[in-house]
Amino acid sequence: MASQGIDVVTFGCRLNTYESEVMRREAENAGLGALEGGAVIFNTCAVTGEAVRQARQAIRKARRDNPEARIIVTGCAAQTEPQSFAVMDEVDLVLGNEEKLQAHSYRALPDFGVNDTEKARVNDIFSVRETAGHMVDAIEGRARAFVQVQNGCDHRCTFCIIPYGRGNSRSVPMGAVVEQVKRLAGNGYAEIVLTGVDMTSFGADLPGAPKLGKLVKTILRQVPDVKRLRLSSIDSIEADDELLDAIATEPRLMPHLHLSLQSGDDMILKRMKRRHLRDQSIRFCEDVRKLRPGIVFGADIIAGFPTETDEMFENSEKIVEECGLTHLHVFPFSPREGTPAARMPQVRRELVKQRAARLRAVGEAAYRRHLSSLSGTRQSILIERDGLGRTEGFTLAALGAGVPGEIVEADITGHDGIRLIAAPLAARAA
Repeated sequence: MASQGIDVVTFGCRLNTYESEVMRREAENAGLGALEGGAVIFNTCAVTGEAVRQARQAIRKARRDNPEARIIVTGCAAQTEPQSFAVMDEVDLVLGNEEKLQAHSYRALPDFGVNDTEKARVNDIFSVRETAGHMVDAIEGRARAFVQVQNGCDHRCTFCIIPYGRGNSRSVPMGAVVEQVKRLAGNGYAEIVLTGVDMTSFGADLPGAPKLGKLVKTILRQVPDVKRLRLSSIDSIEADDELLDAIATEPRLMPHLHLSLQSGDDMILKRMKRRHLRDQSIRFCEDVRKLRPGIVFGADIIAGFPTETDEMFENSEKIVEECGLTHLHVFPFSPREGTPAARMPQVRRELVKQRAARLRAVGEAAYRRHLSSLSGTRQSILIERDGLGRTEGFTLAALGAGVPGEIVEADITGHDGIRLIAAPLAARAA
């Protein structure tokens, strides 16, 4: 890590990636980059206990590597358990999720004449009623850019600590989102990813209550320079008719959806307080495939949720094939203090790990089948780095050509079990 200037270390979701760029700018504006020894800012995640543990480990390492730097901790873990970071000797300042986006927050250090007795400066996130459309010109080191459209969540899934880190749902005004997309597209980003905590709840708090589908269509209509528009995770039960129409009719909206499924068993879904059942998820995937043949689905699934029996877990295994999932994110259940699920009868830790490993193996087999199905096809690939890129369906591809940010047409000649092997058309013609 850098011994001077500002280094931002990001954990967790795509929204954190976007916010880290805002944080970097605001910290620069506050003068942190001029401090002797510089500053290291940790943007943490609270989705699992393991994510919090990794953040603490990284903070300790940063202090060993940068003894003179100011270390600031923020993000969801800092919002939900600020004092646990404030008591760490390595930490100079703890900021909440709202404070981290404001330049003046970063001046709450002795270097700027502020006392060092109050390390944690974290306000009530539920008091925040609006989300500003922070303008970002670039996402450092990335070929695609992320744009926040929404923050927070009004739902209270029994396993989830995130509403306590992010607050209630609030949307970025549609005009601000469009302007941000215009700015990033004008700066050369070929792909824009819309992101939020509960993105399909977008618009409920805005005048006229526009839905996510209207936002997507407005962006594509008003920003013709956007070559690829991608959605991050969505809740299929909230997908509106305009969004489905955009999926069917807008070729610049990428054929890839990541679904917040969490389980394939109805009883577990009810105990999670999810708003869908397994058959609704299966039917959604079937219906969307009819609208957009070839669309690719990913999903989050939790293994070993409290009270999960072998039969219930097997329903989660089965739904991978029944929904035709390819990009699987498997989370071993991690009890988060303060959530209802933490008080439910727990599955043995070793069994949780075994089920997570089984589910990952099912996902890996599905992904390899997906790779095989693309052999012999022609794909458009956005180069990310070092001859690696992503297809429109978000599948990793190696093609040994192109520069980051460039979209290359290529023939798929095979795969190595992890990525597609692609031959660029220009190279083949030569």
